[in-house]
Amino acid sequence: MESVTLYEVGPRDGLQNEPETVTTETKLALIGRLRASGLRRIEVTSFVSPKWIPQLADADALCSALPDDEEARFSALVPNEAGYERFRAARLPVAAFFVSASETHNRKNVNRGIAEHLERFQPVAQRAQAEGIRLRAYVSTVCGCPYEGGVPVGAVIALVERLLTLGADEISLGDTIGVGHPRQVRELIAAVAAVAPLEQIALHLHDTWGRALANVQAGFEAGIRTFDASLGGLGGCPYAPGASGNVATEDLVDLFDRAGIATGVDLDALVDASAWLETDVLARPLPGRVYRARLGERRRTRERKAS
Repeated sequence: MESVTLYEVGPRDGLQNEPETVTTETKLALIGRLRASGLRRIEVTSFVSPKWIPQLADADALCSALPDDEEARFSALVPNEAGYERFRAARLPVAAFFVSASETHNRKNVNRGIAEHLERFQPVAQRAQAEGIRLRAYVSTVCGCPYEGGVPVGAVIALVERLLTLGADEISLGDTIGVGHPRQVRELIAAVAAVAPLEQIALHLHDTWGRALANVQAGFEAGIRTFDASLGGLGGCPYAPGASGNVATEDLVDLFDRAGIATGVDLDALVDASAWLETDVLARPLPGRVYRARLGERRRTRERKAS
């Protein structure tokens, strides 16, 4: 049976955009529920300065309380050398970092240009390689920038090549503002495949224009087998005005399950986790389509049994 890998970003990419800070204990409970659903790759936090993202100020405490789990591969965002020192103390196996394919977005995000950002990160990449830490690189705005508009494919390809040279084990291509469409995704992946093995490439898609699932399908047909997603469709980008949440993990599980493609994830357990997060933690509706549809199915089943 064919299979795909789902990379869960809800605890980091999702919760960092919430207006209210979620407690460390609740984050640990969320991660536990995600693991119980079968998800194995989970990005748990970011070692960025609390001044910039106060919602993730508990990164050190969170990581020190993570359970020993031989089957899980927890990861965290590492923006710089100071963040890498904290990351190493946390003893996680995978470090992730961001760079944008758009110069303006990169400056808004990290207050420096692309070339300078990569130069500053090079010592971190060298240390990670020497210390046996897997390095995951996010390339943002691959389908469009909120400040510059269209992003040339050549700019994305140049970054992919540079990141491979830096030692990235995996590169996640991000449609940060959700403007991509299937033809664009297929053409982008075909261009990337000319310079990088597709088993090292992931897709990170936002659903602003409602095309994320179509773009996932296009990516799968083009050869991608790793997809980022967020429980219930949580997320966004503080430096990308108008960007909505990530494609919902439940939507991907349902899409692939119905096509006979294994994800290793229990959809009902995932729906239960989203329901808990929506009702007991965030107290607001989550946008995931399959999540909401499954809740509707459950309600109708209860009503039939009661009648």
